[in-house]
Amino acid sequence: MEKRKIDLLVLSDLHLGTYGCHGKELLQYLDQIEPGTVILNGDIIDIWQFKKRYWPASHMQVLRRLLKFAEKGIPVYYLTGNHDEMLRKFSDYRLGNLYLRDKLVLELDGKKAWFFHGDVFDVSMQYSKWLARLGGQGYDLLIILNRGVNLLLEKVGREKISLSKRIKDGVKTAVRFISDFEQIAADLAIERGYDYVVCGHIHQPVIKTMFAKEPGGNAHAGKSVTYLNSGDWIENLSALEYHLGQWSLYRYAPKAEIKSSIEAEIEERAPLSTPSRERLLPHPLLEEIFSLSSVGKARPSL
Repeated sequence: MEKRKIDLLVLSDLHLGTYGCHGKELLQYLDQIEPGTVILNGDIIDIWQFKKRYWPASHMQVLRRLLKFAEKGIPVYYLTGNHDEMLRKFSDYRLGNLYLRDKLVLELDGKKAWFFHGDVFDVSMQYSKWLARLGGQGYDLLIILNRGVNLLLEKVGREKISLSKRIKDGVKTAVRFISDFEQIAADLAIERGYDYVVCGHIHQPVIKTMFAKEPGGNAHAGKSVTYLNSGDWIENLSALEYHLGQWSLYRYAPKAEIKSSIEAEIEERAPLSTPSRERLLPHPLLEEIFSLSSVGKARPSL
């Protein structure tokens, strides 16, 4: 099958190592594309909730597929997020075409794009990290419950629902947080002269033009920036693609013929036991990821 070429792929919030991650679906998507550059915009491996007893073969295959891009000469930028913040002690690490960064600026067809995960805007991350971790565990449980509910709904011929989306949409503080997050990112990007600002973190895939929200008379009043968020692979199963000067938002749609080949590939690789898995990790950076136990607090900066 001929793969679809794109100039730039942005993925975030895969949360590999959690029950909510749709690893098989992500493999289907990666099998369809041939990117020129890959940006992994945070929360790729969920080190917060990582448990060695749960690491499906599909999650390992996702990592191998992403690293294969780098092996083929494709630049792969891993930008750290809050769930993989332990990697921030390796910031500016490089091995071949794999780069580890906290943030990134790229020029795309004469325009400047600013990439970062976005957890720096989250007050709970800065002052109540234990609360944020607890919330992450609760979110994971909610996703598992949601899957069970949707299975029952499918059996009775009803449409699937997203419990977390209903909660977010129904809680005014959650709606306000998302709005504030987007506006802060846009204001900072406008202030720094960027044309695009690309985030993750809030699991809200979107592409939209945003204007500076600052007091009248300010030098930036009336200026705009394109704000983009790549979403996640827990609920939205989304990614950002840039090709021939245009951004687009990808949303996963299952394709049976691809699904069968991917599942066959995964079945050939049974889940590895812990000792074997660690010996077979395809990259020294991943070996370090799985050996991490505790690291001092990292203070991300913009």
